[in-house]
Amino acid sequence: MPIDPAVAIGAELGEEQFSWTSTDVQLYHLALGAGADPGDPRELRYVLEDDLRVLPTFATVAASFRWTEPPTVSFPGVSIDLAKVVHGTQEVLAHRPLPVAGKATSRTKVVDVLDKGKAAVIIRETVTLDEHGSPLWTARSSIFAKGEGGFGGHRGSSAKVVTPDREPDLVADTPTLPQQALLYRLCGDRNPLHADPGFAARAGYDRPILHGLCTYGIVAKAVTDTVLDGDAAAVGSWSAKFAGVVFPGETLRTSIWREDGRFVVVATVPGRDNAVVLSEGLLTGR
Repeated sequence: MPIDPAVAIGAELGEEQFSWTSTDVQLYHLALGAGADPGDPRELRYVLEDDLRVLPTFATVAASFRWTEPPTVSFPGVSIDLAKVVHGTQEVLAHRPLPVAGKATSRTKVVDVLDKGKAAVIIRETVTLDEHGSPLWTARSSIFAKGEGGFGGHRGSSAKVVTPDREPDLVADTPTLPQQALLYRLCGDRNPLHADPGFAARAGYDRPILHGLCTYGIVAKAVTDTVLDGDAAAVGSWSAKFAGVVFPGETLRTSIWREDGRFVVVATVPGRDNAVVLSEGLLTGR
């Protein structure tokens, strides 16, 4: 059986102890495009140690920041070609503003495996505690494996973040750099899909694509700058669904709707017929 939900669900994926410094945070923010206007005091809060504030999306790279090998993925009870799966969703809940430096321990487990008929969805949850045992953040992500459904598992809920049927309340355009992926890979994700033109061509792209988690961070920053005056410490949670690829050098358009004290978000590429690259985005403040 390629997928055995009885083995996979609840499987512990290990414990990771790690640390980070303000320099790591600054490099991560720069890899998202922070500091593009070095005369803007809001931008300097991302890159200067005097009043440094940490985007909660740093949680997606904190444990792997110093990795220099391409990431690998394996799960108990799952026997599929994980090289062919795609990142489906990502969520980070910051239990408090992230410190600019620290030590932490993360524990990850598989919390569910969904059978969507023609595909399988594997959901992981990572709980991260500081060195004193206090919660820092909880991250949840899903990966989507085409052709791996039909193993007899449950479908799960189909709850979605609904985009309001009206024009967005706010719109922000963010240009990316041609070398954006080369910068972001220094945050720990050395997947050649984002740097090697030959590898990207074999994967079906005419050039390397931007890391999905880089897009995830760029859009989180755009929303933070637009609705929270650039105060990264004021972000409580951020979740989104990956809906398409971004090529380095493209401009991202982030559309924002205010809904019940939260912010619904969709990101598109206006230069490519408004192709949707992030959907069902939801950002909350604290």
